[in-house]
Amino acid sequence: MTLLDRHIEFLEALRGAGLPVSLSEGLDAVTAMGLIGWNDRQQVKEAYAATLVKRANQRATFDGLFELYFPRMIGSGMDAEAEAAGVAKDGPEALDEFTERLAEALQADDVEMLRQLAAEAVARFGAMPGRGPGLSSWSSYTALRRLSTDELTSRLIEGLQQGGWTEEEAARAGTRRVDRFSGLVEADARRRIAEEKGPEQIAKIAVRPTIEKLDFLHARRADLEALRREIYPLARRLATRLTQEHHAHRRGAVDLRRTLRSSMSTGGVPVDLRYRPKRPHRTELVILCDVSGSVSNFATFTLMLVFALREQFGKVRAFTFVDEIHEVTSYFKPGADLVDTMTELTKATEHSARMGRTNYGRAFSLFQERHADALGPKSSLLILGDARSNYSDLAVDSLRAMAESSRHAHWLNPEVRTQWDTGDSEAARYGSIIEMRECRNLTQLSEFVHDLA
Repeated sequence: MTLLDRHIEFLEALRGAGLPVSLSEGLDAVTAMGLIGWNDRQQVKEAYAATLVKRANQRATFDGLFELYFPRMIGSGMDAEAEAAGVAKDGPEALDEFTERLAEALQADDVEMLRQLAAEAVARFGAMPGRGPGLSSWSSYTALRRLSTDELTSRLIEGLQQGGWTEEEAARAGTRRVDRFSGLVEADARRRIAEEKGPEQIAKIAVRPTIEKLDFLHARRADLEALRREIYPLARRLATRLTQEHHAHRRGAVDLRRTLRSSMSTGGVPVDLRYRPKRPHRTELVILCDVSGSVSNFATFTLMLVFALREQFGKVRAFTFVDEIHEVTSYFKPGADLVDTMTELTKATEHSARMGRTNYGRAFSLFQERHADALGPKSSLLILGDARSNYSDLAVDSLRAMAESSRHAHWLNPEVRTQWDTGDSEAARYGSIIEMRECRNLTQLSEFVHDLA
């Protein structure tokens, strides 16, 4: 494989992970490499980053993919003398000897030595020989379990305290250093597997995508904070775009009478078209959100984005449900902080989410019974949920009546489409009444809200 081939594959992997890399930016990267050369790996990495990465939150994804496509080393990562001397052999004595060296490197916080030890750890304690075809032959989990990282952390904290650190400082630093070493071990295992199977396969499963492409249902706690931070700038960008498009389409249909009267001054030639004034119309939005389990993350960010853009809609009313339906519109007061509002709303609904079992049919029936007047000829109905109703009655007649009472009806499902209609999923039956769209990340969500407004 040539460097050009690897360059093209790397750009495709970046695009697949959510980085918007254009053709011209790819050419800029090639030009930069021609100027600096390929001798210094760190310079190559920074040149790629300077030409391809646009936002700070994309850097972690870029770094992960760069390590796969342009690895620091190939093979075992251990020098030939060590391998010839049998250093790579496993066993109790070998494990004790390695652990001592690792403890010393952690105590000294020697980053380069820790990187070398991470490669050695995978080579000696993470090998999984004899596995079947297509299965990974390297495991960071196995290596780290053999090294007993909890014991290493305790030992490091104790050593730092003896060196004059306070208990809190030692605990924080010790945990951070061992976590960093664990990350190096995981990265080296990925490097080896990518060397065996090709980086494109590992990139799809091992490298986390950018925050815009991150699956709502697979978000970790740290990811949730990053997603919250993205809501405000995303709402601002989307609001600006919507406002510009509304202004660009302000004109109505051609007014033939006014055009002909105006053209009399030019001898009957209709040079200047006249238009009828366009009646202003803004969507009135009614949202029903399933707030059970992991789906609540998806509902949270959808509500946050919609209410951040509420100026783009004529009216917004929001309802949450597990098996009971509750209106929560009052929580979104003008000028209120969205994160505080969602925290307050989560506390108010967490009891029902914990005690109840998701029942879409009951929720739809109760909505029709109590809040049918919320829908009308100017309303768009938006339902957020995975359509998993624990094998309960679906109340399709209630849902059909809700859809018929609305001008438009949409259903956003955060599950990947291949999981629809598996287990207790009723995506097909509900989808036959209301068009159901897959919406798993911020990119898909912002595209939908743009189309809706």
